[in-house]
Amino acid sequence: MEKQIPERIPRLILDATFHKISMDGKGRAFDNIMIERLWRTVKYEDVYLNDYEDFYKAYQYLEKYFDFYNNERRHSSLGKKTPSEFYHRNRKDQKVPA
Repeated sequence: MEKQIPERIPRLILDATFHKISMDGKGRAFDNIMIERLWRTVKYEDVYLNDYEDFYKAYQYLEKYFDFYNNERRHSSLGKKTPSEFYHRNRKDQKVPA
């Protein structure tokens, strides 16, 4: 049987880490697709595998998972680079306006 993640957990985590959720403006549909896909990955790779006893445990596990996701997990859509490697490489390639 599939374990359900409480709907409030993702929002609580986002609120606790001071992230803002895009609710209007350009790109809203695209933002939604990316967030939905990210949370699907998080649920299958972390949430369903761990039994969070409370919010603080969930926060600790997810903080550790997002560190792994951004710095160790290679993504095929990024040319087998981590998001961190991809971000920093692309940032170096950008020219600074004079």
